[in-house]
Amino acid sequence: MSSTPTATETLDVKGQSCPMPIVKTKQAIDDLEEGDVLEVVATDSGSVSDIQGWADGTNGVELLEQVEDDELYTHYVKKTA
Repeated sequence: MSSTPTATETLDVKGQSCPMPIVKTKQAIDDLEEGDVLEVVATDSGSVSDIQGWADGTNGVELLEQVEDDELYTHYVKKTA
């Protein structure tokens, strides 16, 4: 993508491993309004495939972008419904 999405909220799950990044992401998305974007910052490399799979299989969310920078993984998830 050409630019990083603008986040409405940021969720820090650094140091947590599966399944906690997904559990916390779902909880945070549930608290957002439609159209809001959640930025999830993780150190678990498994979060890349986990969040992708969760977003693909979950109605009402869209994975906008995933950015890997050294050992930091940032995911942008939009609440669509």
